[in-house]
Amino acid sequence: MKLLELIKLIDGAVLTKGASLDRDVRGGCGADLMSDVLAYSQPDAVLFTGLCTMQVVRTAMMADVAAIVFVRDKQPTDDIIQLASREKIPLISSPHGMFEVCGRLHSAGLQSLEHAYDEG
Repeated sequence: MKLLELIKLIDGAVLTKGASLDRDVRGGCGADLMSDVLAYSQPDAVLFTGLCTMQVVRTAMMADVAAIVFVRDKQPTDDIIQLASREKIPLISSPHGMFEVCGRLHSAGLQSLEHAYDEG
């Protein structure tokens, strides 16, 4: 799925200028705990989160995230947008909640890029 198609499906608004929206995305990962993103996400995932802090962008850099979608119409501060722009990580805001965003995209064929949790 192209990132531009994903944005349309979730009624998203692009927050970073010059971000490549023609990129193919393989799947997604929904989390508010950045430790979960590092532990369970796979590279090239779109990260869906309600956490709107600088740490989200820094975690996305380490986890090789394709884009960040802030749910519930969360709006990052200018310094967060500037960091994401420098790192070429598209930031998107959706008015929908996490459950709705993930449901819409899963129904449209986007797969989960989260590793299974191993209790062992």
